[in-house]
Amino acid sequence: MRNTLLSLVLAASAVLAQSSFGPDHNTTSIIGTWSSGTQQVVPGQGFANPAQTSFTYPKTPGVGYAFSDDGWYELARYRFAANGSHPECIIGTVVWAHGHYDLLQNGSIVLTPAGDGYQQVQSPCTKDHDSNFIQNYNDTELFIDWRIFNTVAFGPKLHLFQYDGSPVAPMFRLSEQPNMLPKQKLRNVAQTVVTTTSDGLVSTETLVSRKRERRAAEPRGWGAFWPW
Repeated sequence: MRNTLLSLVLAASAVLAQSSFGPDHNTTSIIGTWSSGTQQVVPGQGFANPAQTSFTYPKTPGVGYAFSDDGWYELARYRFAANGSHPECIIGTVVWAHGHYDLLQNGSIVLTPAGDGYQQVQSPCTKDHDSNFIQNYNDTELFIDWRIFNTVAFGPKLHLFQYDGSPVAPMFRLSEQPNMLPKQKLRNVAQTVVTTTSDGLVSTETLVSRKRERRAAEPRGWGAFWPW
């Protein structure tokens, strides 16, 4: 019942949203393909292959979103998380997900995944078999605010602010068309095995990925994140 009520509220808010947005939101439409930094992380074909639960790694980290005019979004993210106590122990993650987005009347955005997203996590200092694993990624995301500015050098620039107010890296529009994989569920979500690694990382590996990892040679998997 609670989920049904939430869906009704989101749907109603989305209908009213466009009419209530201010100039910051109406500089240009959010529809299209956006990417941060060097613009190497781009949603759609060429980043993720859900059927194989695999990635093609960009040259540099970053984040990209695509938004369609019929309410679909796609996320591509490649990033590293530093460890202040052990600078050599950088954790790398690559994420792909897609689903539906809602523009709310209060100026926020809710992204609801379709349920087939996934991510790869690699930690060079983990001493057990969970140092490199694939897991499901289907987190609902809330952006409490967003802004689009026009820049002379790069054109439209999208700013998203997460639920706690922290900003996502500014993204520039690569195309007015959304670069997306097909708008449907693209992989079967297998049964998962939840474990905790020796350094406290929580892994929710799929049974398929666990078997795949045991068959694969470890150096080949590490090379994706750690080319040196």
